[in-house]
Amino acid sequence: MIPYGKQSISEEDIAAVVQALRSDYLTQGSRIDAFEAALCRYTGARYCVVVSNGTAALHLAMAALQLEPGSEGITSPITFAATANAMHYCGIAPVFADIDTLTGNLCPTATEQKISEHTRLLVPVHFAGQAADMTRFHTLAQQHNLTIIEDAAHAIGSCYTDGSQVGNCRYSKATIFSFHPVKTITTAEGGAIMTNDPDYYARLRLLRSHGITKDEAALHQHPGPWYHEMQALGWNYRLTDLQAALGLSQLQRLDEFKARRQYLVERYNDALAHLPWLATPVELAPGSSCFHLYVARFKFTQLGKTRADVMQTLQRQGIGSQVHYIPVYHHPWYQAQRPYEPCQEAEHFYQECLSLPLYPTLTDEQQDMVIAAVRALDCGGNA
Repeated sequence: MIPYGKQSISEEDIAAVVQALRSDYLTQGSRIDAFEAALCRYTGARYCVVVSNGTAALHLAMAALQLEPGSEGITSPITFAATANAMHYCGIAPVFADIDTLTGNLCPTATEQKISEHTRLLVPVHFAGQAADMTRFHTLAQQHNLTIIEDAAHAIGSCYTDGSQVGNCRYSKATIFSFHPVKTITTAEGGAIMTNDPDYYARLRLLRSHGITKDEAALHQHPGPWYHEMQALGWNYRLTDLQAALGLSQLQRLDEFKARRQYLVERYNDALAHLPWLATPVELAPGSSCFHLYVARFKFTQLGKTRADVMQTLQRQGIGSQVHYIPVYHHPWYQAQRPYEPCQEAEHFYQECLSLPLYPTLTDEQQDMVIAAVRALDCGGNA
């Protein structure tokens, strides 16, 4: 079976985890600090807080803002539900703005139209690995006194249009990453929050571990070496040293992973661009995207097949595919909260999108099988 995405684990990765297993600390040890420092070096951000998963990163990043009740946050409907769910966890009402039709990213113009007196937060999603238009979002945030958290769950290794690394936080309060196995690098489960704000960083660290601190400088009293204080209602969102060991090893391979993904995307585009019923992904700044996903847009009516037909046909040939994403407001829980106005470009995107296999260990031969299967979908001979 050729899945739509999967991890790449090397012998060096395995050895790093085994070494951690044989160490004194399986959690809350030195590998956490080392992984955070390595992520700072890679992205250019000043601070990093690694956490148990990408959803925890979103939740913690929003909770640490301490926004007042009744606040609204604007994000994309074309994202995994966790982006908006994290707002609900914090009492922030999600508002969905439409996407850019070329990239699938949140559209700055549509976002500006959704800003209200209650808007406090913008959460652009770097869809499929391509960075959103952060220059325009940063300008919007300054004009309306808003905070930006970048959902870069797809985009570690990607660059902004200025050539700098996603995650440096020059445009935002914080940037979050996900290290789920289908992401570019993995810690099995895991995530990270990058920031340049020292006070915000301190609060993130406090909330990551139950809101408890042993920092003598922060304690209200100090009766003895056993003493610690719970100073806020936090969570247990810690990453283990085993996961950090894997992350450190994987991070050394990130540039290799990006090069392979770029190569595979170019092969797909060259092979599929001439199909009249399929549109290949658009990369606005060549070489910038780490391409977490290869999302093609199918004109299923023109092809004469439904998306379910296409997915089942590929499945019978041992090829996995997936839909990224069902608009968040389509989910029953969101429908039950309040009526949401459909976002027209997001609706069109949802009707056409289908992700084809893309991961570093996908071989040329396997990709050729996928390409041949996609071409053969056209029973009218137009391939």
